[in-house]
Amino acid sequence: MKFDIREFNLSIPDSGPYGIDSTLDGKVWFTQHKANKISCLDESGKVKEYKVPTPDAKVMCLTISSKGDIWFTENGANKIGRLTTSGIFIEYPLPQADSAPYGITEGSNGDIWFTQLSGNRIGKLTTEGDIHEYDLPNKGSFPSYITLGSDNALWFTENQNNAIGRITETGELTEYPLPTQAAGPVGITSGNDGALWFAEIMGNKIGRITTSGVISEYDIPTPNARPHAITKGKDSEIWFTEWGANKIGRITSDQTIHEYQIQTENAEPHGIAFGEDGSVWVALECNKIGKLNLSE
Repeated sequence: MKFDIREFNLSIPDSGPYGIDSTLDGKVWFTQHKANKISCLDESGKVKEYKVPTPDAKVMCLTISSKGDIWFTENGANKIGRLTTSGIFIEYPLPQADSAPYGITEGSNGDIWFTQLSGNRIGKLTTEGDIHEYDLPNKGSFPSYITLGSDNALWFTENQNNAIGRITETGELTEYPLPTQAAGPVGITSGNDGALWFAEIMGNKIGRITTSGVISEYDIPTPNARPHAITKGKDSEIWFTEWGANKIGRITSDQTIHEYQIQTENAEPHGIAFGEDGSVWVALECNKIGKLNLSE
């Protein structure tokens, strides 16, 4: 199977694109944590940028809600941000200082869930604007990405605790230690098979955990690939970024891993999203947005 990677240059030098997501109408939204902006790339390749109100907020991950709002974490400002469909910013300060929010996703009932890297907590922002926080039992767990599972619980990675966490809407917490020591899980996504898939940045593996807690791991062919973000594609495909190898990875239903080299050297691929048209979008911290397409 052939592949083609197109790269879109951003106008502001060293803007730091990081988190990325796509909409049903073909638009791609991404954060620029160094430029302090939320940006949108339309189907024509034109980029529209929105300046975050709080200076140097260090916007990291984002998610597009079921209502079409853009929700994002302000890692440096200790806030959760929202860009409405009408282009208005709303920011929600977190109750405790130095929480360092990072991963973010929408729950089954419209609440917004997020991780706190330094705060060692999982947060929930309700549709009424109330914030609830849930402490993790082990200090320094470094909770990273978070996603909604097929069981309607929230699943997240504990990068330093070397575990996958699960929390219910009511705050009931379960942790699943990984078989590989010091694997350093980061990205996590809910696959079309009903399981959760995650990237082990230090273990150099892609992991899979069922909602009942059964874990499988798959080795990445390239050594020190440092897989970072991960997302589901069509059917049983899972896509992920290889930050250390400068590649985009794909794992298929037979657990075969395919890798695709990014043209620009040291592109630093971070966030990844799957588009409605089958394109794979990648935030390249080298100041570009990448688009990958497969063909027969």
